[in-house]
Amino acid sequence: MKTFIPTPNFSAVGIGPFTIHLYALVILLGIVVAISVGRVRYRERGGDPETIFDVALWAVPAGVIGGRLYHVITSPDNYFGKNGKPLDALKIWQGGMGIWGAIALGSLVAFIRFRKVAPQSSFALFADSLAPGILFAQAIGRWGNWFNGELFGSPSTLPWALKIPANLRPLGYENFATYHPTFLYESLWTLAAGLALIYLPFFKSRERSYPGLIFISYIFMYCLGRIWIEALRIDQAHHIWGLRLNIWVALLGILASGGTLILRMVRPLPKKGPPTNG
Repeated sequence: MKTFIPTPNFSAVGIGPFTIHLYALVILLGIVVAISVGRVRYRERGGDPETIFDVALWAVPAGVIGGRLYHVITSPDNYFGKNGKPLDALKIWQGGMGIWGAIALGSLVAFIRFRKVAPQSSFALFADSLAPGILFAQAIGRWGNWFNGELFGSPSTLPWALKIPANLRPLGYENFATYHPTFLYESLWTLAAGLALIYLPFFKSRERSYPGLIFISYIFMYCLGRIWIEALRIDQAHHIWGLRLNIWVALLGILASGGTLILRMVRPLPKKGPPTNG
C-alpha cells in the first residue's frame, strides 16, 4: 500500500482573539533566516552586519509588495474578473506571491537604501552575502503553499505524491487524488542551490575575484530549477505560445544571468600592482 504526502487540514491557528496564518508564518520565518545568514556572511566579508538589518527594514516590505503586485497583475481574473473579489488582492495570507516581483522591487529598494547607509561599500559584496540566505528563505516559504493546499503539479502516483482533498482539486482533475508536490521540489531545489553557493569550491574560489558572482549565480540556478518545476504545475496561468508565463520569465532570467556570468568570467581580473618596500 502506497503512502502519500497529506495536505494539512488546517492553514491557520487561533490564539485567543488572534488568528495566525501558517502561510504568513513560514514567510516570516524565511525572512528571519535570510537576514541571519546574510549578517553572518557579510560580517565574514568585512561588512557591518547592522547594514543587513537596516536595508532589510526597507527591502523586505518592498519585496512583499512587489511579489504580491506581480501575482495580481499576472492573475487579474482572480481579483478583477467576472467573479473576482478585488479586496482579496490584499489577503496575502491566502497565498499568491510572485518571486520575480519580490526580487525585482526588493533588490531595487535594497540598492537605494544601501547606497544611502553605506555609500563607500560594495553593493555586489552585499548582494553576494545575502544570496544563499534568500534561497533558504524561498525553501522555507514554499511550505506555506503546502499548508494552503495550492500550486501542486500534475497527477502522480509516486510514493511522494501529494494527496489533495476533493474541494481543492482543479477543474477537470476532480477524479485524481494525488499530484506532484511542486512545493517540495522547489523547496529542495532552492535549499540545494543555497548550499552550493556556500560550499562548492567553484564559488568559494572565485567569490572574491568576481564580485556579484554569487548573486547572479543565484538568479541563474533558481531560474533553471523553476522552468521544470513550473512545467509540472496545473494551476491557472497565462500562456504565451503554449508556455506558461513564468517559464518565459525564467528563460529570460537564465539568458540575462547566464550572459552576465560569462561576461564577468571572461573579463580579465584587475592586475595587482608591484609590491612596495616599507
